[in-house]
Amino acid sequence: MNDPRPPYLRIVADIERRIADGELRPGDPIPTTRAIMREWGVAMATATKALATLKQAGAIESAPRVGAVVAPRRLPSRSAGGLERDRIVRAAMEIADADGLAALSMRAVAAKLGIATMTLYRQLEAKAELTQLIADAAFAEISYPEPPPGWRSHLRVAAQLQWAAYQRHPWLPRLVSITRPVTLPGLLAYGLWTLRALDGLDLDPGTRMHVYATMVNYVRGTAVNIESEVGAELDTGMTSRQWSAARLSVDGPLIAQVAEPGTELDLESLFTFGLERLLDGLSMVITPRRVRR
Repeated sequence: MNDPRPPYLRIVADIERRIADGELRPGDPIPTTRAIMREWGVAMATATKALATLKQAGAIESAPRVGAVVAPRRLPSRSAGGLERDRIVRAAMEIADADGLAALSMRAVAAKLGIATMTLYRQLEAKAELTQLIADAAFAEISYPEPPPGWRSHLRVAAQLQWAAYQRHPWLPRLVSITRPVTLPGLLAYGLWTLRALDGLDLDPGTRMHVYATMVNYVRGTAVNIESEVGAELDTGMTSRQWSAARLSVDGPLIAQVAEPGTELDLESLFTFGLERLLDGLSMVITPRRVRR
């Protein structure tokens, strides 16, 4: 079966595979534009776009007098203890899901697995690496549908997929960085699938990345409230809508000064309303530009 992805994404995926498998290690040179043209039989524009995508995602970086090289802090190779590492990550996610990130520690994971804490350090360098891996595993759970037609519909679905991941794992927004992203397979897959919404649009690389980052940041910024809302619901035994209804009997006259009777506001409605307004705003950047034929 032919790969339906654009050629530049196939190149990105192949280079990412080489990095994940350890064929290319941090600091190793990445194939040059001309080498990519020869190996994959593509035009210079396609090769350039593939390298730009890898750099924007943080997978590669520029080194003086060397060129593009593999960026540091990549996912450890699965060739050494991959199965064991998967068990560690799953255990860590279960702890975070049940008790939050505050309860997550190397000692807690070791206790859950019934092993010595020092055993974990043969697989992981520190808790910071563990949190990166559970964030990546959470994004790896996403099942991507066939992209809908049109950039707006595509970005809407991407935002909904990200929002659903945060609802499954309320601790996840705190581990996602917009300005210092960690390039791991699950996170990269989300970025590449989402950026396909902008393919064929006359957007310069800077604008393209700002459109993507603005949407991701909006979803993450709204989702940071999920964890506290879950805690509040456990403490009060009421959803936000139930709590608001109960407050009407106490603060009804005061609430009436700022909201119409029957008005409801919760995180889901806030997310949905804000997303559509964000897409309205992005249309001012995207719509006036011509779509390349």
